[in-house]
Amino acid sequence: MTGGRYYTELAAAFVRGKLADAAGLSDEDAINAGKLAGLRLHKFKRNAELPRVRRVLGALSSIAPSTLLDIGSGRGAFLWALMNRFPQLIVTAIDIKPVRVLDFEAVKRGGVQRLSAALMDGGSLGFATGSFDVVTILEVLEHMPNPQSAIREAVRTSRQFVLGSMPSKVDDNPEHIHLFDEKRARDAFTDAGASKVVIEYVPNHLIILARI
Repeated sequence: MTGGRYYTELAAAFVRGKLADAAGLSDEDAINAGKLAGLRLHKFKRNAELPRVRRVLGALSSIAPSTLLDIGSGRGAFLWALMNRFPQLIVTAIDIKPVRVLDFEAVKRGGVQRLSAALMDGGSLGFATGSFDVVTILEVLEHMPNPQSAIREAVRTSRQFVLGSMPSKVDDNPEHIHLFDEKRARDAFTDAGASKVVIEYVPNHLIILARI
């Protein structure tokens, strides 16, 4: 059985979006067909027990948004977990890497119509002010040359909250070019226009909940 290892509906949709002959298969058979075809399904493995993912999902449960923008969705470490937890949530996922956006589009094409995708820079969003109930920017800001521009855009496009996550300690990832402590994170979101900023620590990470 695959259900225990994967976000089954999402993984199967990805396979159906990639393989035309998987359209009529059950979720389990679709996942097996994807494996045989060499599709990279590891991104759909369940990770909701990671402390930072669990905390983000808990915050979203208390907010109960109807629409959400996820900036810099990457491989989907948070995206697939939150879509699995909230099956009615309408989600827009953006990334600057075309290969990631193609993956999101495959999931939609495979049957998950509540997911939309766009190739877009988080520092210059093509959405109107207040377009989404919640904007998430999770494990992204530490990678960006100008993280403040993305924070401003996240605050601008959200109606209710921005939810962020970032490392709180130096690590060995060469792509991490910024390190936020609590003061820097609070000041960044306040300067961007957030009315209230709550920061929590989970192992090696900060979780930021900014009210608009």
